[in-house]
Amino acid sequence: MANITAAMVKELREATGAGMMDCKKALNETDGDMDAAVEFLRKNGQAKAEKKAGRIAAEGLCCVTLKDDKTAAVVEVNSETDFVAKNEEFQTFVKAVAEQAVNSDADDMEAFMAEKWNADPSITVKEALVAKVAKIGENLNIRRFEKIVADNGCVVSYVHGGGRIGVVVEAQTDVVNDAVKEALTNVAMQIAALSPKYVSTADVSEEYKAHEKEILMAQIANDPKMAGKPEKVIEGAVVGRLNKELKEVCLLEQPYVKAEDGKQTVAQYLAQVSKETGANLSVKKFVRFETGEGLEKKVDDFAAEVAAQAGM
Repeated sequence: MANITAAMVKELREATGAGMMDCKKALNETDGDMDAAVEFLRKNGQAKAEKKAGRIAAEGLCCVTLKDDKTAAVVEVNSETDFVAKNEEFQTFVKAVAEQAVNSDADDMEAFMAEKWNADPSITVKEALVAKVAKIGENLNIRRFEKIVADNGCVVSYVHGGGRIGVVVEAQTDVVNDAVKEALTNVAMQIAALSPKYVSTADVSEEYKAHEKEILMAQIANDPKMAGKPEKVIEGAVVGRLNKELKEVCLLEQPYVKAEDGKQTVAQYLAQVSKETGANLSVKKFVRFETGEGLEKKVDDFAAEVAAQAGM
């Protein structure tokens, strides 16, 4: 068996753009034959996949899978184009990733990608992704996942826009029935629509509050209407504006979107449901994924592209 050196791995990596461990494996499999190793990587899709890895994958889908009333997982898998996101092959793969996640014990993405692929235990999740990249023909990325297990209650989910947004809500409740699940699904829809950051004001860190106060103080300092106002008035204005902001970012303080009077908060809605069902119901946690959130999306300018090709 050939002695595989770091220099050989480096040479193969530069020639193919494949990952270091993939190159090492290819050289071992081909007894150090460089040309055969390149062919090995091409056949297995790694070279093709890695060359695509620099391209932005900001489209895609979010998918939620429930194992039972107490276990759920939400994943985001990205593609380069919306066209591929609508492809049945890609959608089936995303569902398989969600199934993998709901049965996973991984604590982070690195561990998740190293797991045996449930659909084919002879390969890892990463290798399954690489193979799918080679087959579909554009860069794909399993961006994130989160698994939620309810110890004293249940989980519900909601997917909006055909997979643009995926939400999981974990509730603490001593009663789990259709009425409770319906109420929690309504809350999940609220989360999808209004994108709160916290469950309640009790969850907001002091660092966040201090940062927002600093911003509000700067805003007020630049407000001509507040010029010359006593310090006590300015402080009151800051507190008022901060409380208003917290109502917007905290789920339980938000106005419930289905409220008939437009005034009932989510907390009041849940209290009403608790009374009607005899449940001791509260939201413990929620997870909201939105496809491409925080990613730079490629914007195609067809006119500019034509002009460039025409030398204009």
